[in-house]
Amino acid sequence: MPSPSQQIDSAIADLSDWRGDKLADLRKLINEADPSLEEEWKWGSPTWTHNGSVVSIGAFKTHVKINFFKGASLGDPNGLFNAGLDAKESRSIDLRENDTIDEKALTDLVRSAVKENG
Repeated sequence: MPSPSQQIDSAIADLSDWRGDKLADLRKLINEADPSLEEEWKWGSPTWTHNGSVVSIGAFKTHVKINFFKGASLGDPNGLFNAGLDAKESRSIDLRENDTIDEKALTDLVRSAVKENG
């Protein structure tokens, strides 16, 4: 059975459009944000854990979703969260093809999420 990292590599390779590039960029940013994060493959999506699930990314037909499992507990001073705002615990960021994201703000959000998991 392939490792989680191999499954993520495969998922990125299978997306031959902008979504594969976006997943690869987000993966790099998440991995660099906090080296204590562990790459896993859960629910058919790349997921990063540290004392539990922290963040996952998924490719959909029209967008790429970054889901923070405890996003409701995180501050979002840069207003990155734009989806799942009514969820009890999680919050998400939906990115469409030409959307850009503040990489520093996203890095800070990932680090905050890791701290939230203790």
